[in-house]
Amino acid sequence: MARIPIALLGLLLFYFWAAMAEAKYMKYKDPKQPLNTRIKDLMSRMTLEEKIGQMVQIDRTVASAEVMKKYLIGSILSGGGSVPAKQASAETWIEMVNDFQKGCLSTRLGIPMIYGIDAVHGHNNVYKATIFPHNVGLGATRQDIEAYLTNNSAFEISWDPELVKRIGAATALEVRATGIPYVFAPCIAVCRDPRWGRCFESYSEDPKVVQAMTEIVPGLQGDLPPGYQKGIPYVAGNKKVAACAKHYVGDGGTTEGINENNTVISRHGLLSIHMGGYYTSIIKGVSTVMISYSSWNGKKMHANQELITGFLKNTLRFRGFVISDWQGIDRITSPPHANYSYSIEVGIKAGIDMIMVPYNYTEFIDGLTYQVKSKIIPMSRIDDAVRRILRVKFVMGLFESPLADHSLVHELGSQVHRELAREAVRKSLVLLKNGEPADKPLLPLPKKAPKILVAGTHADNLGNQCGGWTIEWQGLSGNNLTSGTTILSAIKKTVDPKTKVVYKENPDLSYVKSSKFSYAIVVVGEPPYAETFGDNLNLTIPDPGPSIITNVCGAVKCVVIVISGRPLVIQPYVDQIDALVAAWLPGTEGQGVADVLFGDYGFTGKLSRTWFRTVEQLPMNVGDRHYDPLFPFGFGLTTEPTKA
Repeated sequence: MARIPIALLGLLLFYFWAAMAEAKYMKYKDPKQPLNTRIKDLMSRMTLEEKIGQMVQIDRTVASAEVMKKYLIGSILSGGGSVPAKQASAETWIEMVNDFQKGCLSTRLGIPMIYGIDAVHGHNNVYKATIFPHNVGLGATRQDIEAYLTNNSAFEISWDPELVKRIGAATALEVRATGIPYVFAPCIAVCRDPRWGRCFESYSEDPKVVQAMTEIVPGLQGDLPPGYQKGIPYVAGNKKVAACAKHYVGDGGTTEGINENNTVISRHGLLSIHMGGYYTSIIKGVSTVMISYSSWNGKKMHANQELITGFLKNTLRFRGFVISDWQGIDRITSPPHANYSYSIEVGIKAGIDMIMVPYNYTEFIDGLTYQVKSKIIPMSRIDDAVRRILRVKFVMGLFESPLADHSLVHELGSQVHRELAREAVRKSLVLLKNGEPADKPLLPLPKKAPKILVAGTHADNLGNQCGGWTIEWQGLSGNNLTSGTTILSAIKKTVDPKTKVVYKENPDLSYVKSSKFSYAIVVVGEPPYAETFGDNLNLTIPDPGPSIITNVCGAVKCVVIVISGRPLVIQPYVDQIDALVAAWLPGTEGQGVADVLFGDYGFTGKLSRTWFRTVEQLPMNVGDRHYDPLFPFGFGLTTEPTKA
C-alpha cells in the first residue's frame, strides 16, 4: 500500500479544516459585517419558499413551533385580545414567544421571526400593564407655544411631544418585558370627522399636531445616532421596539367618518393633511408602515401601487417594510376574499411586503408561490419585500438576541410608568367651562366639605375610562379587566378624611335636592368601542347620561366630566352645568383626574379637536370657511394650583 507523505497529509488536513470553517462562517450571522452585506449574503442562500415565508404574518392562535418551522413563517402577531391565557403574566408571554421563536431558529437558515402586537395606549393587551390616555387626550397636552389664527381670533396653541416620547419609551419597556419586540403604533391618522370610530386613536384634526406627536417614534425605537441615514429603520437595542406608522394613508378623512371607507380629496389635500406624519416618522427612523383599509378617491389603499411604491418607497425613500392590516388584502374585493388570487396579485404588486394573513396562511403561501413561478409577480418584487423585512430584523438585533429573558419583567405596570400615565392624564384634561363669567369659578373644588355627591355611569368604571383596545379589542366595561384607579376611588383618596363622599350612579332629582350636598361630580360618557363598532352618526351621550346631568345639575352645583374618545353633543346641557371637563379616555390612572379637579395641579389642556354644536355641522375643522364651533380648536380654560 502506497504511503502518503506526512507533509502532504498535513496540507490536506489544513485545507479540510479551512473548508469546514468557511462552511460554518456565514456573513449574515456576523454582526461586524455591514448591514447590506448581511442582507445580501442571507438572501443569496434563500429559496423561494424561504423568501415567501418571511412575507407571512400569522396570528398566535394558529401558530406553533412546528408551524413556524414547516412553513418558514417570518412573523406572528397578537390581534386585539389575543393572549396566551387570561391575566397572563409577563413570564407566560415570554415563554410563548420564545417557544415560537425556537421553531424558527431550528430551520435551515435560522431566521428569527418578529412578533408584533397592538400597543396603542401602553401595552394594552396585557393584564396589569400601564394603560396611558388614548391619543386624542395626548393631543390636548401642551408645552411649546405656536400661534394659530382661527376666524380672526388668535389662540396660543402648543403641544407636548416630549411627554409622548417618554410614554413611547415606557411602552417599549413594558412590551419588551413580555418578550415582544414590535408594536403596531403609533396611529398617525388625522381624524377629520369625529363620527369615525377610530377618532380616539388620532392625536388631532390638525396635521401639525400629529406631526409633532411623531416624537413617540424615537420614544419607542430610540434616538437616531448622529449621521444616521434618513429613511433607514432604527431600533436602539433590547429595551426598544420596532414601531409602525399607521394607517397609510387618509384613514382619518373618510366620508362621514365611516371606518374603512372612501376618502374623497385632491392629491394636494391628501399630502398636506394626511401625509405629514409619515414624512416625519420616516425621518425619525420608523421601522414599518401599515396600510389603511380605506380607499382614496375610490381606489383601495391596499392596491395603490402609486402611493405605496411610487410615493412611500420611491419619493419618501422609506427603507423599512410595509405591512398590510388584518386581512387587508382580502378586503381589496367586495365581499372580502371573493377573489383571493387577484387580492394577492394587486396587494403584492402595490408594494406590500408583509401580509397580515392572519389565519389562512397556506392559501396565501400557495397562491403567492404559484404567481411567482408563473411570472405573474416578478421575483424582483419578492426580493424587495424580503430585503426590507430582513433589514428591520438585522437592525433590531434579532439575529444576535432572538430569545427574550426575564430581565425586564419588573417594568410591566411599574410605579414609575403609572406616575407617568398620571401626569399624562393631568395634562390631557381640558376645562371647557368654569362657572359663569360673573360668578366665582367652581374649580378647583375644595377638599373639605361636609358631604359631596359623585354620580354617573363612568365614575366607578375602569373599563369605561380606558376605552377600546384595552385587554380586549373592543375594551370591557366594569372593574374586572385589569388593575388601576377609578375616578371615584381617586376622589375618595384626595378629599379630606372628614368629607363624606356619597356615590350614586343614577340619582333622581328629589334625592339630590333633599340631600344637602355641598357640590356634585358627574362622570358620564361613551362605552368602550373600537374601529367600525365605534362609528356613530349622532354622537349623543348614551343614556342615562343626559338624565343624570339634568337631575344632578338641576339641584346642586356640579362639575361634569365627559369620558369619551371624541367631542359629543353637549350643547343642550351646557347652561345647566357649572363646570365642564373633557377627560377623553384617561386609562388606568384615574388619580390624575382628581389631582387637577381638587387643585393639586392646574388645568392646562387645550382642545386638539373642534367641539361642534350639532352633528349637522360635521365635518368641521379648524381653518374651515364656515367655522362656528361650541368650543374652538385650541380652547381650554386654565386654573392655578391651590396652595396647600
